[in-house]
Amino acid sequence: MRADRVFIFGMDCMAPQLVFEQWRHELPNLARLADGGAWGELRSTDPPITVPAWTAMMTSKDPGTLGFYGFRNRKSYDYDELYFANASYVKEKTLWQLLSRNRKTSVVLGVPQTYPPKPLNGTLVGCFLTPDKGTSYTYPDEVKYELDRLAEGDYIIDVKDFRTEDKDALLEHIYTMTRRRFMVVRDWVKTKDWDFFMFVEMGVDRIHHAFWRYHDVNHRLYEKGHKLEFAIRDYYKYVDEQIGTVLALIPKDTQIWVVSDHGARTMAGAVCVNEFFMREGLLTLKDKPAKPTKLKTSNIDWSKTACWGEGGYYSRIFMNVKGREPQGIIEPSDYERTRDMIKAKLEALGDEKGNPIGTVAHKPEDLYRTVNNVAPDLIVYFGDLAWRSAGSVGMDALHVFENDTGPDDANHAKEGMFILSGPGVVPGKREGTRIYDVAPTVLSTLGIPVPEDMIGKVIK
Repeated sequence: MRADRVFIFGMDCMAPQLVFEQWRHELPNLARLADGGAWGELRSTDPPITVPAWTAMMTSKDPGTLGFYGFRNRKSYDYDELYFANASYVKEKTLWQLLSRNRKTSVVLGVPQTYPPKPLNGTLVGCFLTPDKGTSYTYPDEVKYELDRLAEGDYIIDVKDFRTEDKDALLEHIYTMTRRRFMVVRDWVKTKDWDFFMFVEMGVDRIHHAFWRYHDVNHRLYEKGHKLEFAIRDYYKYVDEQIGTVLALIPKDTQIWVVSDHGARTMAGAVCVNEFFMREGLLTLKDKPAKPTKLKTSNIDWSKTACWGEGGYYSRIFMNVKGREPQGIIEPSDYERTRDMIKAKLEALGDEKGNPIGTVAHKPEDLYRTVNNVAPDLIVYFGDLAWRSAGSVGMDALHVFENDTGPDDANHAKEGMFILSGPGVVPGKREGTRIYDVAPTVLSTLGIPVPEDMIGKVIK
C-alpha cells in the first residue's frame, strides 16, 4: 500500500461492538469506510489504558520498553507519591518524529501523552494532560491563539470532570468540546501543510464512563426508558456526522484510519484491593480511617506490610522487598514465592457472593519484551476487567458498587477498533491486528523504512 498522505481519526475508547455490530446501520460514514477498507478489532496494550496505549501505537513499542505502565508510575523504590507520565517521559521516537526526520510534515492534535509539546516539522497541540491553557501546550506556541479563534473563542482540551452527577451539564460540555475540535480539524485540513494528520477525540471515552449505565441493558443500574438511554448512541451518530464533514475535505490520495486505543465494557463493581490485603495480613496501617479515604503511604506500617495496591481500571501491586524498598520486609530469596502467593490469592478472590470472576494477575516480565524503570510487581485485571480496582481504605467491604473516585459506569476492554481505507487497501475484516501495527503501516505507506526495533507488523 502506498499513499501520498495519511489521516488518522483517533477516537479514544471507541468500542468495536458498537461500530461494527450494534449501530453499524446508523453510522453511515464509518460504515462506508469499513465497507471499502480493512476493519476489525485492534488489540490494545497491557494494560489497555489511554496512557500508555496511544504512545505504544505511535512508537510500536510496548509499555515495558516505554518504561511506564499507566498514568501514574513509581519514580523509584521509595514510598513517594506516583508521578504522571506526560510527554517528558517518552524517550522512544514517535511516528511524527520519524516523519520529521524524513522531511514529512505533520499535524498532531490532542494525541494523549503529547504534553508538554516537543518540536516537530509541523504543528502539535498537547493533550488532556495539559494542566491548563495558561501553559505552553502547542508547538509553535502561538498556535494556541489560532485554536481559540477557530473554536468559537475557547478551544476545549478536555471536559473538566466526567465523574459527576450533573449529567446534563456534562453531556453539553462533551458535545461542545467535540464540536469545537472538529471545527479546528476542518480548518487545518484545508490550511495547514501536511503529509500526516492525526487528532484524538476524548469525548468518546468520557461519554462511555459517564453514561454506560443508561446504555447497556446488562448494567445493574440500567433503567429502560431513562431520558439518557440513548445518550451514547446519539453521540456516536454525531461523531459520525462530524467525521463525514472532514472526509469531504481530505484529498483523494490519502490513506484514512479510524482507530481507538481500547474498547469499553460494563463495570460490575470494584474490588477493594487494599482492604483485601489488610484482611489477609499483607498490609497494616498505623491508623485505620473511620470512613473511605485514599491510601497514604505515610499511614502504612512498613514493618508489617508485604504489599499494597493502586486503584484504577486495573490494579498495580507493589511489594515491600528488603534491600529494594527503604523498609522492605520480604527477603529477596522469598520474592518469587511471595509474589506467586499474592497472585494466587488475588486470582482466587470471587465476587460479593464468592462466585469466581476470572481475575488475572500478570507478571510484567511475562507481558513485555523488556521491563524498564520501576514496574509494578503485578498488573491485575479484576474479573478480567469486568471489575475495577478501588485503592481506598476504610471501605469496610471487599466489594463496592460505586467507584471510589466518583461515578463511573464502564471499564476498558482489551479490544479497540480500527478501519483502514485508501489506495491499495483490500476490503474485508482483519483478524489479529494489534495496536503496534499502526505506526509501521503508516511508515510503509509513506515510503519510509520501518525501524527494526518496532514490534508491530505492516498490515497487508
